[in-house]
Amino acid sequence: MKIHKVTNVEQFVAKIIPKQAQKNKTIVETIIKNVQKNGDSSVKKYEKKFTGAAISNLRVSKSEIKNAYSRVSKNEITALKLSKNKVEKTESVIKNIFKNKKINQDGVQILKKFIPIQSTGCYIPGGLARYPSSVIMSVIPAKVAGVKRIVVVSPPNSNGKIDPLTIVAADICGATEIYKTGGVQAIAALSFGTKSISKVDKIVGPGGAFVTLAKSLVSDNTGIDMLAGPTELGIIADNSANPEYIALDLISQAEHSSDTFCYLITNSEKTAKLVNQIISKLLPTIQRQDLVKSSLSKNGFIAVCKNNSDMINLINYLAPEHLQIMTKTAKSMSSKITSSGLVLLGNYSPSSASDYLLGSNHILPTNGFGKIRGSLSVIDFIKINTEVIASKTSLSKISKHLDTLTSAEGLPNHYEAVRGRLQ
Repeated sequence: MKIHKVTNVEQFVAKIIPKQAQKNKTIVETIIKNVQKNGDSSVKKYEKKFTGAAISNLRVSKSEIKNAYSRVSKNEITALKLSKNKVEKTESVIKNIFKNKKINQDGVQILKKFIPIQSTGCYIPGGLARYPSSVIMSVIPAKVAGVKRIVVVSPPNSNGKIDPLTIVAADICGATEIYKTGGVQAIAALSFGTKSISKVDKIVGPGGAFVTLAKSLVSDNTGIDMLAGPTELGIIADNSANPEYIALDLISQAEHSSDTFCYLITNSEKTAKLVNQIISKLLPTIQRQDLVKSSLSKNGFIAVCKNNSDMINLINYLAPEHLQIMTKTAKSMSSKITSSGLVLLGNYSPSSASDYLLGSNHILPTNGFGKIRGSLSVIDFIKINTEVIASKTSLSKISKHLDTLTSAEGLPNHYEAVRGRLQ
């Protein structure tokens, strides 16, 4: 990884953030338009092109679900259920915050109701790895929220099959439909609907650069949770941190794909050099080393800042998906972080554990979206519905002020609609 001495935070950010290839947008737009026009046939055509799979039926059948259970171990199912239960407990606590509220003001009754959206599509990545954990992170918050129709889509392999553990996870978590399609074509199908896949109200879940761009492009037709693209991990560390832990954590997130964005920010040149040395030593010995090496050399970096203030400012500009703080004053520094999707404190809160079994959600904002939102949760599947009841008396009390405001805005018929009721 390249080591940079940071003297100007803003200039460094502008230089270091990975740039999105413009040609990707043209490719994604073409796929979306074709699926919108030709439906299932285009979805199947793109699966054949990108995965080599010849798919006759896009939907995973009951017999395929049953068969999936026979191909996974008891230990895997136990681990899935443990992760499910932990996320379910966290999300249920959040759900219980939302209670219907009545507000009375001068005879006007307002009722605020928290109701679930009706349908959602959960995108589960595949291809280079399998992600049953992402099934849990997307389906469970929707289930706890009370969403009736929960659709799972995931890329098939060249034989046209979805990973069995992904299917089992979807069934355990309560998905109502599972489909064998991924990539841009899956996002387009969820957004516009096809003969096999009815459109959904909202699309959630993580994905690579193409899936993330597709979600962005269909967002004017279908709700989306966030841009949850290639993995991002930022680590803030001082000379008290264990450099081997830092190296292991950077490697753990870099193994997702070659376009992950993983980096260390420190105020210690010694720590920077030690971490780099350990990564170089570990690389020849690890699995998935080609992916890790490509990611860390292409996008990764180590930034050496002058002080804590610059480290905090740099992180707030970068807004990483995962942020680990491994410093003497981790709690104090955390209170000044405003933009990260998830903050993990101390030597024993690695992002890799949070991806599975800490009870937090690993579907997190990337591309700077951590500045405006946090992880996926029941909040993403609940809308606030407002009911209002006014009386003739309550309208009479505000009539004079309505006249003033509607006149000021040049909308006299707004007032006439009220005045007509008071005569």
